[in-house]
Amino acid sequence: MAPQRKQLQVLSALDSAKTQLYHFNAIVVAGMGFFTDSYDLFCISLVTKLLGRIYYYKEGSQSPGTLPPSVNSAISGVAFCGTLAGQLFFGWLGDKMGRKRVYGLTLVLMVVCSIASGLSFGHSPKGVMATLCFFRFWLGFGIGGDYPLSATIMSEYANKKTRGAFIAAVFAMQGFGNLTGGIVGLIVSSAFKAAYPAPTYAENPVGSTVAAADYIWRIIVMIGAIPAVLTYYWRMKMPETARYTALVAKNVKQAATDMATVLHVEMAAEQDKVEEITEEPSGSYGLFSNEFFRRHGLHLLGTTTTWFFLDIAFYSSNLFQKDIFSAVHWLPSAKTMNAIEETYMVARAQTIIALCGSVPGYWVSVALIDRIGRFAIQLMGFFMMTVFMLGLAIPYNHWTTPGNQAGFVIMYALTFFFANFGPNTTTFVVPAEIFPARFRSTCHGISSACGKAGAIIGAFGFLYAAQSPNKSLDDAGYPPGIGVKNALFVLAGADFLGFLFTFLVPEANGRSLEEISGDGEEEGGGMDEEGAQQPGSENRINAAV
Repeated sequence: MAPQRKQLQVLSALDSAKTQLYHFNAIVVAGMGFFTDSYDLFCISLVTKLLGRIYYYKEGSQSPGTLPPSVNSAISGVAFCGTLAGQLFFGWLGDKMGRKRVYGLTLVLMVVCSIASGLSFGHSPKGVMATLCFFRFWLGFGIGGDYPLSATIMSEYANKKTRGAFIAAVFAMQGFGNLTGGIVGLIVSSAFKAAYPAPTYAENPVGSTVAAADYIWRIIVMIGAIPAVLTYYWRMKMPETARYTALVAKNVKQAATDMATVLHVEMAAEQDKVEEITEEPSGSYGLFSNEFFRRHGLHLLGTTTTWFFLDIAFYSSNLFQKDIFSAVHWLPSAKTMNAIEETYMVARAQTIIALCGSVPGYWVSVALIDRIGRFAIQLMGFFMMTVFMLGLAIPYNHWTTPGNQAGFVIMYALTFFFANFGPNTTTFVVPAEIFPARFRSTCHGISSACGKAGAIIGAFGFLYAAQSPNKSLDDAGYPPGIGVKNALFVLAGADFLGFLFTFLVPEANGRSLEEISGDGEEEGGGMDEEGAQQPGSENRINAAV
């Protein structure tokens, strides 16, 4: 017999509410944060080659200047270190102080640090890079807070019928942020290319990098502050979520008032019931207690490991598109272009991949996540990512021959499509649904922080691993690596491990947050009772597919 569950009227009303304007307002307000997050994280990949040309040119060199390995790794990865710290800190703070109270702080941090990153000045290349890394760390710290807070807020606002689509729609704004980064790179580099014509590096090494090129990367980086500024007012106008106010703050009267305003219905306060619910054993155990691990330990292991393995592959592929495309000769040789032309070509490549692979994948997930379930989408996505990574790696020599680059780009774009119509979306959605309200933001922060640990491994590790085993073919300053081909095999292995650990992740489709997490149960219960929600159980898998 299933455990009896008490439910507040305000929460039942949220679960059964029809899709209304306030749902779309919440998607746009929370989604613009993720638009900014994606833009800020990935715009740096557009300008690292330009930074190398500007600050690390060596007179007499046969090839343009490149960032030293330590600098390149730091610039690419330092924001992820900040993001990891921000996810843990703001995830915890969101459960302690409320989602809304710290929601605006993350946005302010992102605005200030985006602008400061573009204003990184110094008397030496090392000074400029150190200042840029400092501000990108704190930019990442603010971005990190957006992950648990946006996911939790959207899950707690949504109705149970379309909750997955609403959370996924917030996350899907990442695709537009990535695409916009490429478009901004195209526009800015095109404008400077027209205003400051320059010879190629082969023709004139010094003249190929005009002084004005230093403004290009600064403009691209600082534009990331604009969408954050535009949404700050609306983020501060959002009421606290009813689930936090009622179940954590235990002020059901305020929760009823807030939700009556957005749902346009009268609701009873039911203060006695909320006190009864939060005094039940299911509402009293602590985070990381034996009871927590009994109920949710395997679920937390599932959400952390799948996000970890996904981000190793996803961020490696995203951050080092320029290096992969250079390796297969889709981008021309650096010495045949000037600095601005190279920036334009890198931006064009990122725009094509985002437009053809990333953005469609996100929105297919939005359309289907509440129809076929999170579990099926994640399992299918990891499987297809593994297949396409192997499809790139096994015939790698074929892809590098002239005339075959288009096939490589198509296969590469498909890995992004199935990442986004797959685990890149579901790993964000599920942790916001399966944990109790008082731990929801913290557990999402832990899950996403493990993902960023994978991103850090990808950012620092792939750069070295992808170097050729032949020392003469390495970028300047790098030790020999295993080559792009073998690095792609490693990424395929990470995708396959994500596929296996997906079997620990429960299906949350079509049920209320309280039913999923066990909030308000009178006895035992939770997702571990009766085997219905056990990882790998027949009922769970049937529900998923």
